[in-house]
Amino acid sequence: MWAYESVFYQIYPLGFSGAPFENDGVLNHRILKVNDWIPHIKRLGADAIYFSPVFESDTHGYNTRDYTKIDTRLGTNKDFANVCNNLHNEGIKVVLDGVFNHVGRGFWAFQDVLKNRESSPYINWFARIDFNGNSNYNDGLWYEGWEGCYDLVKLNLYNEDVIQHIFNAIKGWVTEFDIDGLRLDVAYCLNHDFLKRLRSFCDSLKPDFFLLGETLHGDYNQIMNDEMLHSVTNYECYKGLYSSFNSMNMFEINHSLLRQFGPENWTLYKGKHLLSFVDNHDVTRVASILNNIRHLPLIYALAFGMPGIPCVYYGSEWGATGRKEDGDPALRACFDTPVFNELSDWIAKLANAKKTSPALQYGNFSSIVLTNEQCVFLREWQSERVLVAINAADYNYSASFNMGCDKAYDLITNSEIQLNNGLELPGYSAFFLKL
Repeated sequence: MWAYESVFYQIYPLGFSGAPFENDGVLNHRILKVNDWIPHIKRLGADAIYFSPVFESDTHGYNTRDYTKIDTRLGTNKDFANVCNNLHNEGIKVVLDGVFNHVGRGFWAFQDVLKNRESSPYINWFARIDFNGNSNYNDGLWYEGWEGCYDLVKLNLYNEDVIQHIFNAIKGWVTEFDIDGLRLDVAYCLNHDFLKRLRSFCDSLKPDFFLLGETLHGDYNQIMNDEMLHSVTNYECYKGLYSSFNSMNMFEINHSLLRQFGPENWTLYKGKHLLSFVDNHDVTRVASILNNIRHLPLIYALAFGMPGIPCVYYGSEWGATGRKEDGDPALRACFDTPVFNELSDWIAKLANAKKTSPALQYGNFSSIVLTNEQCVFLREWQSERVLVAINAADYNYSASFNMGCDKAYDLITNSEIQLNNGLELPGYSAFFLKL
């Protein structure tokens, strides 16, 4: 699977392009802005892009009106096909947000229910509609909204007509845009029968079509398996990554990684490839959540060095800030042009190391040195061994270990490193040591 060897870049197109929050119905070809960023994305080392919602919606993209039409605020289907073609020509895969648990109130079938009520042929397209109830929109009917959000109308994914409508849309996306995969919004809400059928259908459309699910908690194996999704979002380690640095307690992230990928037979996700991230469109940007800005390069090194598929959120590669408490638009900013600075260059080096090292892509995980402020762990695959070494402290630290060799090659700096029963780690440093 190509995704297991890739570095992802996430764009939230409506924010990225500066589109108005409310769908004003005015056609604007904003999505073409992505073309201008392709050289930056390539320079960063990303070879796959995940677009948050691009289809016609009421406001933020997750309240879909039409699965077959690019949002008017972003442009036309032809515009997006042009973007996807340019990305593919540069060797960059394209993954779209599949929002299948719910639709917006502007979705055409729900509009028919509001208009025609009991006589609408689309009543059973939705999870539960009660004409004796009401919603906070005062429609004179009640319906199930996702987690109580009535702008998100829950679909009935047991209805064959709904399933076929979604499948026909996906087929259209492959035909029109040649997409390479889907990220499934709130995948933990989707029924398992639907996920199995989705996997089978997508497998029939395109070899190695990648299915990634948004998951927050619980046992990821419930939906990440040979019959359903290839991968899920690793929210457990997302929390562990930043709080390990903020509390100067590397035991936290190490515990999660051992629990998920460690050498014992019982570990949960050994051999699987979860999506690793330090931030995204739903959470505070990493530069705003870290207490010590000197930890910014180190948290990326940890995210790229641990098992998983690393994903970088647009803007964060140069240290852009944004806090969740200021509202989602603060996290989904419009930047006129990309910035390539020292942090961006560091991430590009991490990306190159990840993409060229089978051990970093497929290797198992074992802890070698662990203190509150330092961690050294081993990634091993077939004949390749790579030590990931992090020193979060502001002082030098002598990490003691004996890996049976006296020198190593740092995949980040492409330089030879001498080992003497360990390594002197400068303050605020990280290494990917190929043994």
